Formats: sequence, C-alpha cells, structure tokens
Amino acid sequence: MAPDADKLRKRTPVTVHDNDEDAATKERTSNLKSLQANEVVIDGVIYDIHSFDHPGGDSINVFGGNDVTVPYKMIHPYHTDKHLEKMKRVGVVPGYVSEYKFDTEFEREIKKEVFQIVRRGKEFGTPGYFFRAFFYIALALYLQYQWMQQTSYTLAIIYGVSMACIGLNVQHDANHGAASRNVWVNNLLGFGADFIGGCKWLWMEKHWTHHAYTNHHEKDPDGLAAEPMLLFNDYPLGSPKRSAMHAYQAFYFVVVLAGYWHSSVFDIPQIWTLQDGGATGAGMKLDNNPWIRSRTYYALALRALYYACNIIIPLYNDFSWSTVAHINVMGIAGSLALGLLFTLSHNFENADRDPTADVRNKGEPVCWFKAQVETSSTYGGMIAGWLTGGLNFQIEHHLFPRMSSAWYPYIAPTVRKICKKHGVQYVYYPWVWQNMYSTLKYTHEVGNASHWKQNPFKGEQ
Repeated sequence: MAPDADKLRKRTPVTVHDNDEDAATKERTSNLKSLQANEVVIDGVIYDIHSFDHPGGDSINVFGGNDVTVPYKMIHPYHTDKHLEKMKRVGVVPGYVSEYKFDTEFEREIKKEVFQIVRRGKEFGTPGYFFRAFFYIALALYLQYQWMQQTSYTLAIIYGVSMACIGLNVQHDANHGAASRNVWVNNLLGFGADFIGGCKWLWMEKHWTHHAYTNHHEKDPDGLAAEPMLLFNDYPLGSPKRSAMHAYQAFYFVVVLAGYWHSSVFDIPQIWTLQDGGATGAGMKLDNNPWIRSRTYYALALRALYYACNIIIPLYNDFSWSTVAHINVMGIAGSLALGLLFTLSHNFENADRDPTADVRNKGEPVCWFKAQVETSSTYGGMIAGWLTGGLNFQIEHHLFPRMSSAWYPYIAPTVRKICKKHGVQYVYYPWVWQNMYSTLKYTHEVGNASHWKQNPFKGEQ
C-alpha cells in the first residue's frame, strides 16, 4: 500500500462531515468522455488511480480513462465497497446507469458454494498447473531451437501447435493474474503472449474487454473481430453488416481463422501504437495513456526478437520458397489450434448472442453472472483441460477469470447444479467435436439469417 494510503482513505467523502467539506467541494461532476488517463469510473464514482499502489501490479493503468465498473467487479469477486475507500475519489458521473447488475441471488449463491471449494488466497496455480506450464515452455523452447536450425513441414505443424499451447496454458492464466499471487510471476509468464507472436499488453486490452462484455453486440471485441468476413453477431435482416457472402461463411470459416497468425504478427501499426483495434472499436479509450505508451518500446523489441527467431534466421539458413512455405504452415497450424478453440466457446446453438437486449427493450439491467453462463459453453473434462489450459471449462472461466484453470474441473459440477436450480442455461458438450459441430451450424444460421425467418426451409413468405 502506498505511504499516503491512510490519508487518501480519510479523504474519501462517503458521508460529508465538517472536516470533509473541503474534499467534497473539490469533487467534480463529469461524464465518461472527459476522464483523464489516470482516472477510472466505478458505479458512477470517479477515482484517481495515479497514486494508488495496486496489490495486483501496475497493469491497472491499462484501464485508465474508462468506465471499469464491470471489469472491477469481475476481477475482484471478494471485494466490498470498503475496498474502494483505498482509492482517491475525485468526482461523480451524474445519472450513471450500468447495463449489468451484480449481487443477485444467483451470484451470491454461486460464489458462496464455489468459494467453499476454492478458498480465498488458494485460487492461484497449483503444482499441477506449473508442471503443465513448464512442460509446454520446455517443449516450445526445444522446438524453437530446432526451428532455428532447419525447418520442415512436420516441424512447422508441431511447432505451431506448441506455440498455441503456450497461449492456452501459460500466458492466459498469467495475464489474467491467476497463475500466482506474486505479481512478478504473472508478469513474467505473461510474456508468453509475445513469445508466440502476440503482445501481452494488446492481449489485456482486448481480452479483458471481451470478458467484461461477452457477446455484447457492440462492446465485445471478439464478437466484432472477424467482421466483415465473418458474422458472429446475429444481426437482423436488412442490417448493413450483412452481405451475400455471409450465407456461405460456414464453408470458408476455417480459412479465415487460419489467417489469425498473419493478421496478428504482421499488424505493425497496432504494435507501434499499442492500442488494440478491437478494444478501441468496442469503445475502450486507450489514446493519451502514458502508461501504455511507456510499454511500446518493450513491445516493439519483443516483436523484433520474434521476427528474428522465427522468420529471419530460418530464411537466413535457407532462403527459399520452401522455407517461406514452412513459416506459413507454422502460422496456420498455430492459428487453427487457437482460433477454433476460441471460436466455439461463445458461438453455438442457443447461445445468448445479445445478453443486454432487456436493457434496450425494457430498461432492465441484466445479471452479469447469468449472462456469462448463457453466453459460454463447456466441453470435455480434466484431460481436455490439460490440453487447452482449462479453456474447455469456458463457463467456469468466465464466472471466475482470476481463478487458475487448474481449479475449473473441481468447481464445474457445483456450477452446473446451481445453474439448474436458478433456471440458468448451462451448455455442456461431452466431446469437443459436438461443440464444434454446434458452432459450425450456428455460424451457418447466422450467415443466412435463419433465426430471423419464420421458416427458412419454405422460403421467405
């Protein structure tokens, strides 16, 4: 905690007394667009995070200048209003309304039951998690060494999949702050994103936004990422986002996902500014953030190192079309291993693709915990978890994103039971191919707007 934390706590005007008048009168009323890079909004209150010594590290600054009501409550399931008193309150946003509501009966019960299984402070990586993580790290390093000696098609496929395993099993838990209670461990393992051609800071910008607003038709960057080639949002008939090609998107779906590596690794403008286009497109404010700018040089250096190890050195050893083909096959293999698993998590038959519809139609905020369950799916069990970094337990992961993936097999039965009790749709597939079939079917139906027609098999009436 910062040395002046006690002073900051005393300045937090909850109830205004005589000795609090000066602090209260200094508060301003403002709107979300006028927030500074060192400020965040939680439940309509503006807090200054510049002098706040955050126990989870300085990555809190990536959210500067934004409304973080949902991310805050998502990341801190144990917190109460008392925890907010540790930050300096500087203003309010009049008339603030959130699309999501928290502290519902469903949320309280599911947290109560799950926290009896995984006690507070024990939710981080287990010895089994670290064994799995370091196995994949050792495998990827060995394969990279071989790759820098001589490439081949076989090695390209194996190496590409091994990099996907780093993304799934190492950097994912770490950049969620779930690998360890020690910030430096999470920060170090989080660079696994850069090791496979991504960027930990861009990942946090986009992925945390996705978690907060899963399947939101405007705020989920993952739902918008593949547009205009693919539609995952089920837009109404006549939407300008629809075109004739989308009726066939189930057939070229895999081809688009195969280009994920290329679109990420060679997106120079994005790594140069360190502002994820998906996050900014979904409404996150990242410009004029000095903390983000200060990481740009590190991100560029890590990307240059990736180019050197995975592209330049192989071409230097054998400057030929065969090597170029090997590099592309490596990228495609990694893209499909990641992209297919990511896509099926939230795009399947009967998935809630518009969880905030009631807000627009009835003016009623929706339970965030309920929305997380009904926008996600779970498949397989513990073995699938070892291969996918626990991302097969997507429902459990979205409910408790700061819990290590090692715990998801243990809490899944309880989560299913409570969902059934409260009438919350919990989608489970025993096998991954069943989830994938459902995803392809959903993708096809969204592309040809089947859900908006009375009976697509009889034609439009």
